[in-house]
Amino acid sequence: MSSYEAVIGLEVHAQLSTESKMFCACSTSAGSPPNTNICPVCTGQPGTLPVVNRRAIEMAIKAGLALGCKIERRSIFARKNYFYPDLPKGYQISQYEFPLCLGGGVTISTEGGKKTISLIRIHLEEDAGKLLHDYGHPDMSHVDFNRCGVPLIEIVSGPDMRSPKEAGDYLRTLRNVLVYLDVCEGNLQEGNFRCDANVSIRPVGRKEFGTRTEMKNLNSFKAVERSIAYEIERQTKVLESGGTVSQETRLWNDVAGRTESMRSKEEAHDYRYFPDPDLLPLIVEEDWIARTRSGLPELAGAKAERFVSNYEIPRADALVLTDDRALADYFEAVIASGAPARKAANWITAELMREIKDDERGIAACPIAPANLAGLIKLIEEGKISGKIGKDVFEMMFKTGRAAAEIVAELGVEQISDSSAIESAVDKIIAENPKQVEQYRGGKTAVLAYFVGQVMKATKGQANPQMLNDILKKKLET
Repeated sequence: MSSYEAVIGLEVHAQLSTESKMFCACSTSAGSPPNTNICPVCTGQPGTLPVVNRRAIEMAIKAGLALGCKIERRSIFARKNYFYPDLPKGYQISQYEFPLCLGGGVTISTEGGKKTISLIRIHLEEDAGKLLHDYGHPDMSHVDFNRCGVPLIEIVSGPDMRSPKEAGDYLRTLRNVLVYLDVCEGNLQEGNFRCDANVSIRPVGRKEFGTRTEMKNLNSFKAVERSIAYEIERQTKVLESGGTVSQETRLWNDVAGRTESMRSKEEAHDYRYFPDPDLLPLIVEEDWIARTRSGLPELAGAKAERFVSNYEIPRADALVLTDDRALADYFEAVIASGAPARKAANWITAELMREIKDDERGIAACPIAPANLAGLIKLIEEGKISGKIGKDVFEMMFKTGRAAAEIVAELGVEQISDSSAIESAVDKIIAENPKQVEQYRGGKTAVLAYFVGQVMKATKGQANPQMLNDILKKKLET
């Protein structure tokens, strides 16, 4: 047991899902060739003037309301001055002293029960560009300005997390909310949801904070958890050896599994914040806030409760299904296509999630349309195929995207429910196995499973299980 405890705060940068940038009309679409979604405004050309994207403001308000923040009626855009090669203006338009959203919180589940991680603020800003190290000349880095000016919200938590797991759970819950709201795609690999982690340690029981380090641009949940765990261990070793922790910015080397020093940590005064002279204060009217509040969608917690109440599925299944909005929508689409809710939940949480678990795209990678999964469930419900064959058909559906009925017809695996055909197969197996017949009639009823297996083998697994059991028992007991 360590004599130190961790103090963790996270700063999340979430790109807003607008069609145009924060202060100009350039497209925000990802994947375009470098330096094609740019204009004089987002590249900082002399004499250009920014114009605020109203849709970005609305999305930020929506996020603030869903996270319990107070929406400030008056906020101010400021210039954050620093030099990076991918920031052509030499400053970033952000919010500092007067952000749009204050307070709020994110509730997570811990071993000790529910815990709310406080939020300090949510503010709007523009993104910087991106350095490309594997593009063009092999000995040079190149600058892509497409991302410059893409609208972001920065969500700053309080220093309330005490373990890497709490930090990971906080991030997953926060991402879930933003994706449900349709304000952020939440794609960590593409960088539109990324995180900076502030980590310090202090002796257990002490209220004062230790010296913190910041780790920049962590773009996966695993990277966040692993980097925090490493940094806690590193700082502990430094203090236990009599050293002092330096306040600095560090990078996470995922391959080496360690953090590495990047630069000394900047403070707010290093950025020389001042109100942007080209932008008036942002005034948000109460009726705008009220309209946005009335349009908030059903979030994961409320949706899970509805699934339990309306569809009578286990709470554990409801929590799994609502953890991802796209998965919850898929589940309801399967039901709308005629599948019983419990059966749909079982197939999705067991078979489907096993197939997509290693794909970061999640349900978006699923080649089985909701109507096709409902069709498979219907074939099993109607006794046209067995559950075992259904799983084989499901695997082919996942590989090909084809409908269940089409695969069943092609393979000729429709369940045999003709009693005379099953009786014929049973008679043949009984005649071939007199010893086992004698054992069954002598009281060893467990041998029934042997007969079931033999008939299933003879019918290629297509005999109706219930009819087969009934016929076997009748013939063996007469």
